[in-house]
Amino acid sequence: MKMTGEEIIAAPRRVVWDALNDPEVLKQSITGCEEIKKKSATEFEAKVTAKVGPVKASFLGAVKLSKLNPPRSYVISGEGKGGVAGFAKGGATVQLSDTADGQTKLSYDVDAQVGGKLAQIGSRLIDSTARKMAADFFKKFNKIVSDRAQAAETESASGASTKKTAAKKSAAKKAASKPAAKTAAAAASAKPAEKKASKAVESANKPAAKKASKASAATKAAKAAPAPAETAAEAAKPASAPVSAPAPAASRPATKPADAMPPQARAMSKLWIWIVLAAAAGLIMVWASGPGGGQ
Repeated sequence: MKMTGEEIIAAPRRVVWDALNDPEVLKQSITGCEEIKKKSATEFEAKVTAKVGPVKASFLGAVKLSKLNPPRSYVISGEGKGGVAGFAKGGATVQLSDTADGQTKLSYDVDAQVGGKLAQIGSRLIDSTARKMAADFFKKFNKIVSDRAQAAETESASGASTKKTAAKKSAAKKAASKPAAKTAAAAASAKPAEKKASKAVESANKPAAKKASKASAATKAAKAAPAPAETAAEAAKPASAPVSAPAPAASRPATKPADAMPPQARAMSKLWIWIVLAAAAGLIMVWASGPGGGQ
C-alpha cells in the first residue's frame, strides 16, 4: 500500500517538529491510541485499537526514527502486531517546509504492507481506512500544534509588554530621581560654602569681640579705681580731725584751667590749712583759760 499527501500546519516549523517528537501530542492525535511511550530520542512504543472493515483489534507497535534532519525531515519505520487480525509494517518519509505566511507544510510518503486477516479485506478498503485515519490524525495534530503556537506567541507578547512596562517604569524612576539627585548635590555643594561663610563671619567678629571685651574691662577698672587727688587727700587727713561736709557744688568757686594745681600740691595745701586751724584753736583755748580769759 502506498499513500502520499500534504498538510498545512498553522504553526512555525520548529513548533511542528517538536510536536512530532512529543509522545503526549501524538497520543492525543492518533485515533484509538491508548498508550504511547518514548523509549529514547528515536524510539517509541504505542498501543492502538483500530477497526478496518469488519476487523477490530488492538495493535502493539514499535516505531523508530532515522535520517533525522531537524527541523526539516526524518524517516519513520515501524511494525504493528494485532494477533489473529494480522500485522502491518512499513515506513514513511516526512518533510517540513515553510510557507509564505509563516506556517508549515508537512509532506509525507508512506509505503506499508499488511498481512493476516487484514490482507483478506482488500486493498481498496485498507487504503480508504488508512486515508481516513491520516485525515483524523492531521486534524487533531493541527489543532493541538496551532494552539501551542498561539499560546507561545501570547506569552512572548506578554513578556515583551512586561519588559516594556518595566523599562518605562525604570525610566520614569530615573527621571524622577534626577531632580532629587540634583537638589541633593546642590545642597551638598552649598554646605561647604555656608561653613566657609560662617567661619569668615566668626573670624571677622573675633577681633571686634576682643576689642570690646578689652574696652569693657578698661572701663570697669577706670570706674573702680579712686581719683589720685582724692586718695592723697584722704591719706593726709589726721585721724582725729573732724570731717566737714563738702561744700555744695554751686558754692564751690569755679577754677580756671590756668589756676589748676597739681594733685600733690592741693593735698599739701589742705594739710597746711588744717594745721593752721588746729593751732588757732589751741591758742584760743589757752587764752580763754588764762588769768584774763573770759573777761
